[in-house]
Amino acid sequence: MDTAPARTRKPADVVAEFFDRYRERDVVAMTDLCSDNCDFSYIPFEVWAKQRVVRGDGKVRTIGRVIWSGLINAFPDLGNTIHHIDGNDEGDVVVACDITGTQQSAWGFIGSQGQYFAEPHLFIMHVGPDGLIDSIKAYWDNAGVNRQLGHLEVD
Repeated sequence: MDTAPARTRKPADVVAEFFDRYRERDVVAMTDLCSDNCDFSYIPFEVWAKQRVVRGDGKVRTIGRVIWSGLINAFPDLGNTIHHIDGNDEGDVVVACDITGTQQSAWGFIGSQGQYFAEPHLFIMHVGPDGLIDSIKAYWDNAGVNRQLGHLEVD
C-alpha cells in the first residue's frame, strides 16, 4: 500500500506557479514552492573570481536564492515567457521558455552596458508527493547571453 501523501495539484501547475512568481521577481515565493532540500543545478552557470569559481550547483535555499536575487538586482525587469510546459503523474515537469532582461548593474564578471537579452532556456524539474518542487535543472547557451550583453571574453 502506498503511504505517500497524495498531490493535491498537478506537478505542471506547481511549476507554472513557480514561473509566475519568477515573473513577479519574488524569490521568497519561488523558494516557498520548493522543498527544504530542493536540488538546484544551473548547468552552464559559472562566475569566476580571483580565488574561486562559483558554480550553479547546490540547493535552492543556498545557491538558488543567491543566483535569483543577484539576477533580479542586475536585471530589474527579469522575466520569462513560457512556450511549453508539460508534466507527468510521477512529478516530472519540462519547461521551454525564454528568460529576458535588461542589465542595469554588474552581474558577476559582466559589467552593465544597459543591454537586453532574451535566451531560450530548458528547465527540467520534479515535484514531490508533498506538492513541492524538489529538483530544478536548467540549460541555456551562456555564450549567447554573454554576446547579447556585450561581454565578449577572449583569452
